[in-house]
Amino acid sequence: MTQAEAIDALARTWRDARRVAVLTGAGISTASGIPDFRSPGGRWERYQPVPIQDFLAREEAREEYWRYKGETWPLVCAARPNPAHLALTDLAKAGRLDLLVTQNVDGLHARSDFPAERLVEIHGTDAAVECMACHRRAAREHAQELWEAGRAVPRCECGGPWKPATISFGQGLVARDLERAMQAAEACDLFVAAGSTLLVGPINGMFALARGAGAATAILTASETPFDDEADHRSREPLEAVLPALRDRVLG
Repeated sequence: MTQAEAIDALARTWRDARRVAVLTGAGISTASGIPDFRSPGGRWERYQPVPIQDFLAREEAREEYWRYKGETWPLVCAARPNPAHLALTDLAKAGRLDLLVTQNVDGLHARSDFPAERLVEIHGTDAAVECMACHRRAAREHAQELWEAGRAVPRCECGGPWKPATISFGQGLVARDLERAMQAAEACDLFVAAGSTLLVGPINGMFALARGAGAATAILTASETPFDDEADHRSREPLEAVLPALRDRVLG
């Protein structure tokens, strides 16, 4: 089957589906200039994640965490939604995408004007910070300014350390967000994983839930995943080409 035939087949499935759930991962943002984690040359070759337990326990760990977050924030700010993000926004606004769950913390879906009521940022967002003492939340800019002014660990007015409002290793997901994601997977007629390796649990459980409930499944990512042999549709082509083509066929 050619790539065009594969896109046509998935578009037919998408058009016929009453409910569509989408999970996106780092692969959707690489065309916006944000490198992913696991691919060769990805962020994990240069940065070791700081677990939440270490962040809470040691000032050195907090400094290491902020060194990475502080240095990468300008890259995130400079990034813009690419055609893949915009295609998903168009599908949602046309009523052809019921819930989008993203593993990304870059905020690009939100900045693409994706309908907020249909978006779950399951791993949080870099655009806000949370105090680890009083749990007050604020926009990222103030804490970033403190870091750039020389504060190795920006602190809230209460004295507690600010932390970007993302889910760190060892930190539990927001229960309501996880519940919405899993319910959408179980209720959908089509589940699409775009740019995700489907290696990170528990959110990768969306695939099995959807498939177990009888939904069609599609995996659109360059990387191998544990579920490649089970997917009804599989593409390794660039998402910034595949998703706009799907949008045009589904809506056209």
